[in-house]
Amino acid sequence: MQKLSVAVAVFAVLAALVGAHKGASDLFVLAGAAALCAYTTWRAADISSYLKIFATIFSTETVVFGLIGLAEAEGLWPAALKDYAPPQSMPLTVAVFSILVYAVSHIRVVREMMRITDFYFDSKDRGEGRVWPLPPFAARESAIAVAMVVVLVLINQGQVGITVRLSFFNRDWFNAIQEKNAPEFWRQLFFVFTPWAFVYVASAVIEFVLQSLLVIRWRRWLTEHYIGRWLGTHTHYGMALAGGGADNPDQRIAEDVNRFINGAEEGYGVYSYTILLIATLSSLVSFSYVLWDLSGNYPLPGTDIYIPGFLFWVVLLYATVGTAVTHLIGRSLTGLYFERQRREADFRFSLARLREYSEQVALLAGESAERGSLLQRFMGIIVNYLAIVQKRKQLMVFTATYGQISPIIPYVITAPFYFAGRIQLGVMTQTASAFGRVEGALTFFINYYTSLANFKSVLDRLTSFDGAIDSARAQIVRTRIVSPAEGDDIRLREVTLSLPDGRSIVAIDDLTLSAGQSTLLSGPSGSGKSTLFRAIAGVWPYAVGEALTPKGARVMLAPQRPYIPMGSLADAIVYPSAGADHSRAAMEEALRAAKLAPFISRLDEDNHWSQRLSGGEQQRVAIARALLAKPDWLFLDEATSALDEELEEEIYSMLRQRLLKTTIVSIGHRSTLHAFHERHIVMEPAAGGLFSPRDKVHA
Repeated sequence: MQKLSVAVAVFAVLAALVGAHKGASDLFVLAGAAALCAYTTWRAADISSYLKIFATIFSTETVVFGLIGLAEAEGLWPAALKDYAPPQSMPLTVAVFSILVYAVSHIRVVREMMRITDFYFDSKDRGEGRVWPLPPFAARESAIAVAMVVVLVLINQGQVGITVRLSFFNRDWFNAIQEKNAPEFWRQLFFVFTPWAFVYVASAVIEFVLQSLLVIRWRRWLTEHYIGRWLGTHTHYGMALAGGGADNPDQRIAEDVNRFINGAEEGYGVYSYTILLIATLSSLVSFSYVLWDLSGNYPLPGTDIYIPGFLFWVVLLYATVGTAVTHLIGRSLTGLYFERQRREADFRFSLARLREYSEQVALLAGESAERGSLLQRFMGIIVNYLAIVQKRKQLMVFTATYGQISPIIPYVITAPFYFAGRIQLGVMTQTASAFGRVEGALTFFINYYTSLANFKSVLDRLTSFDGAIDSARAQIVRTRIVSPAEGDDIRLREVTLSLPDGRSIVAIDDLTLSAGQSTLLSGPSGSGKSTLFRAIAGVWPYAVGEALTPKGARVMLAPQRPYIPMGSLADAIVYPSAGADHSRAAMEEALRAAKLAPFISRLDEDNHWSQRLSGGEQQRVAIARALLAKPDWLFLDEATSALDEELEEEIYSMLRQRLLKTTIVSIGHRSTLHAFHERHIVMEPAAGGLFSPRDKVHA
């Protein structure tokens, strides 16, 4: 950016020199704008990477278009290329755009938006791309994205230029109609309108395809990014324990990421708004020049007083009042949309959870209770929906009225001059068109208020999701107690375990679990037995002290209710490994050993196994996993509680025979478990309402 800023500064000096040479005041204005642009370009090195793309484009165009303008002013531009020279206002326009990019980068909501956007545009991941008909190539994903954005911006600017050119066609065409000039009518139609119209259509198709490719690449990367952050270092578990930080993470990843990038329903995303704003600003500046020039045809009503830019000031005042009123009416929409997304996600989650626990609900005949709960949640959606309808109704009354009146105003202003014969029909229509374009640009906030409120709620949800992830990760890092150490035993020193609400539950002065010695842990319900297991496994984030585990040891924890992923039974048995990591024979043998031989023929069957398997069968799936994984330490958290005593004895005996190098530590309450363990630890009450593990000696 520094080199580019120097180039812009040099151009500013050249513009001032040419302005002095030609006595052209407009070149001094351009020189001043370029000097300010050079300053903001220098400072833009520290702004968002995404916004930096646009600052770079506009600052570069300031120099390129500005030099062409200076060449024209000095008579150095070839006469044969006169029709291809950019408008005189172009270098000033893009310089203003570059300055505006730097200015908006300091707005708080824009900084929040760009923080998420820059995840993608700062990435160092490699990606593949292809420019037809060239062969595919590999490059940094962010570099491919930047190239696509640059091309899209240039296409968009070209489309605005075509629109301005067609406004002059519109003037000349209607003048030809008024003058009954048939040759000029057809010349304008076939040699001006037709080629430019086809170029516009072709550019729109290219823009659509390129934009679609950018959006899906961006969404894929950002989805992978959030999934990685959410699942990394057990963050998802920490967030679930903390609660309240970010409801429905599934919706935030599946829906909000898409809405943030490309919008949904009637809304727009960050890319759409970026390009839309550029087009709006381009139209604003380009047509403002046209409107300013046309204002010279119209004095103040009832007088002969001419005010420079009279029509521009009228439309500016009109749009300002409309924008202020729109915001006063609709400012609560953002909160309502945020609440709508939360309520919708809660309702979907309740339905999915009911499907998962359909058997338990049926056994308890709980359908009536579930129906009441679901309808109550849905009623919350209805209440929120009606509140949005009420607010949008109020907003629609004003914006629709505003929109109906807007097209009439320029004709009301120009009609007296047309009827008096002071202007032609073409000038009148061009004035109305330019007025409408400027008014439409200035009322961007009014036209897109509803979708902007929707987008702001999406931004808030992703921002709070990021905050919840950061908070959970900080908690995990801050309270990480597990560290690898030499030796084969697990040692806990000065460990205190707490609950998410901050209440301490377990205090351990000194506890060693010896390798090769099977251990049974028991104690009252709520005494922290499972919490202790999770702390040793390294997933409990509310702990202080030191837990030393053997370096390189593989630790596996089987909970009372194991996780059964969707997919084939083979996938469930080898989870979290891939099926290719274990032979078919090993899977079948693990099922036989876990007393699940009847399921061998169904290994490749895709099903909702968490619903098809009984509680005891699910626990034995976890046992089969342990047989395949062969961990150094196996913690069984009431992992056989759904089995009868006879089957439980067979499972423990089988584990001792097959996992000779695995140390088994169990949580259980049955007295029959004592026979399968060499050591018995009991969680006993201690001072301050805590529990501490104590060895129990059996007579």
